[in-house]
Amino acid sequence: MSEASGGRSAQLKHTGLRPGWTTGACATAAATAAYTALLTGDFPDPVTITLPKGQTPAFALTVEELSEGGPEEPAGRRATAGVVKDAGDDPDVTHGALVRVTVRALPPGSGVVFKAGPGVGTVTRPGLPLDVGEPAVNPVPRRLMRDHLAQVAARHGGGAADVELTVSVDHGEEIARSTWNPRLGILGGLSILGTTGVVVPYSCSAWIDSIRRGVDVARAAGRTHVAGCTGSTSEKAVVAEYGLPEDALLDMGDFAGAVLKYIRRHPVDRLTVCGGFAKLSKLAAGHLDLHSARSQVDKGFLAGLARRGGADEALASQVAEANTGLAALQLCAAAGVPLGDLVAATARDQALEVLRGAPVAVDVICIDRAGNVVGRSSPR
Repeated sequence: MSEASGGRSAQLKHTGLRPGWTTGACATAAATAAYTALLTGDFPDPVTITLPKGQTPAFALTVEELSEGGPEEPAGRRATAGVVKDAGDDPDVTHGALVRVTVRALPPGSGVVFKAGPGVGTVTRPGLPLDVGEPAVNPVPRRLMRDHLAQVAARHGGGAADVELTVSVDHGEEIARSTWNPRLGILGGLSILGTTGVVVPYSCSAWIDSIRRGVDVARAAGRTHVAGCTGSTSEKAVVAEYGLPEDALLDMGDFAGAVLKYIRRHPVDRLTVCGGFAKLSKLAAGHLDLHSARSQVDKGFLAGLARRGGADEALASQVAEANTGLAALQLCAAAGVPLGDLVAATARDQALEVLRGAPVAVDVICIDRAGNVVGRSSPR
């Protein structure tokens, strides 16, 4: 990508900050190494994986353990590999954490079964993208691990990967106290996260500067429609919706206010704001910084919107007590209350207030974790 181009990659380059790897990427690397050792007796070190956007990082192993089993181990042979997480220049609480994966063979047809080891949480409340009782290993890292294990199986035996993966994080339960996991009902440790495998480094001044540069690049290229996106999943959603080119995409992250205030001074004809339902519910409630450390989903506010959409008091009370924004959305969807559209329309109106009459039409698209559109507003 040239220096004059725009989009997410150019913004990251402009910050000068070093990206890192998610816990999901680390767990995938550890699982790949451990399963290779289980089949061949040797641990690949470093171990290379392929991330959803095509990057191929290599990870050094800090733990290699191969057990042959025996009378005291009726479950038989197993292998454990560990990778230390490098979050780059992001002040991530999991930076330096040791992520371990133990692989144990299961009977044919079992598939890949995930278990929470020490330091990895278990889901105890609804409203998350995992069922209650499941280990807190999110859907994309699960898919990455399954895909990589299938590749290892094809290289070294030709069969399916029928294994149990126990994912653990040293001191994870202690680290998790500094996260929102306990409040969300994820108990016992951390979540294994990541949709791209890459940790985008967080710096207020650097990232806001990169947003401004992104707007400048889009305007210089003659773009009349730009999109402020909270991450890569929302980028994909807005490209699918409008076919915008890369230099019309602004990776606003949590800085909705920075996008709106700069576009107020440097207008374009149209701005689409696209992001996760929960994040954009914060914008709808008047927050311009969507980071979880500085704003939270207000379920009471969502209950008020649900009432406006026709919810009775029983449903409104359920929304106000919901565990997560997603749970509130699901309750309303089941009752035919368009909470997603109400959040999108209210977020659009908040954005227009910040724009203070600048000649910019705004629409908002809310998505779920899988990138499905769950709410939208008309342009105004």
